[in-house]
Amino acid sequence: MPIPRSQQVCLEDTPYYHCVARCVRRAFLCGQDPFTGVSYEHRRDWIEHRLLFLASVFSIDICAYAVMSNHLHVVLHIDEDTAKNWSPVEVLERWHKLHKGTLYTQQYVRGDQLPTYLQSLVETLAETYRSRLMDMSWFMKELNEPIARRANLEDKCSGHFWEGRFKSQALLDEAALVTCMAYVDLNPVRSGICDTPENSDFTSIKKRVTAIEGRFQSKALYPFVGNPRKDMPNGLPFKLKDYLELVDVTGRIIAGESKAVIDASLLPILQRLNILSENWICIVTEFETLTGSIVGNELSIDRYCATHHRKLNRKSTRLLA
Repeated sequence: MPIPRSQQVCLEDTPYYHCVARCVRRAFLCGQDPFTGVSYEHRRDWIEHRLLFLASVFSIDICAYAVMSNHLHVVLHIDEDTAKNWSPVEVLERWHKLHKGTLYTQQYVRGDQLPTYLQSLVETLAETYRSRLMDMSWFMKELNEPIARRANLEDKCSGHFWEGRFKSQALLDEAALVTCMAYVDLNPVRSGICDTPENSDFTSIKKRVTAIEGRFQSKALYPFVGNPRKDMPNGLPFKLKDYLELVDVTGRIIAGESKAVIDASLLPILQRLNILSENWICIVTEFETLTGSIVGNELSIDRYCATHHRKLNRKSTRLLA
């Protein structure tokens, strides 16, 4: 029986989550259908544009994403503190980018005078919207539903386009986070769509590499801010250079361009996170198969189990430790 989403998401454990949404029909999300020869490649742009737009509205950052032929991967960071600091007006302005709201919320944003009882009602409604704008399920709902409607209209059919429930995994520590991000960024390489990560269209790694060529980090994605330290700014706890090297070397191995052996001394990120280099390729190519609803090292798993009174399979723990 599936675990309720409310029990899977706990920001006290981790703000990082891996989400996967899959199509239910043989008709493709994007790419070319080998059976009919029809190309749905243009839908990749729909997905990427909507995904990056939502990141600008929600208090949820995108760490990694990959749009595949019949499914979508995204690694999210939920920024609860930022959402809590928004004023009611800012909350409503953001919500109105997604939905019209009500006559009263529109008047409140414009600064019109409202009776006290209506002002109180609108401010209560703003708190509801605030919680939605930092909610992973609402983020995925706002991503999937418009895409499903456009695809159904284009396919001239009705019914479900996505599976009824997207899959999510809690990433409890840095090792789980970097492994999942690399797994997502390398999806097109592993699937044989492209030979190198930087050539994989509609992925976060391509967007980051393109930005680097312009000597800046992509503003649409959660930034890399370096290894953990005192007074650390908000961002991914890795060096961008280390991560790109890790993905590049791993991608070449997966594509068969080099031997399936990684010299850990060449990849400081593996050393710092205590990830066994001989296990890395196995982990990053079979992440979903080898892991469950939570992912982390042994200490992280033990802490999670003690807090939530759960007993879990430890196969992923041994790989990440």
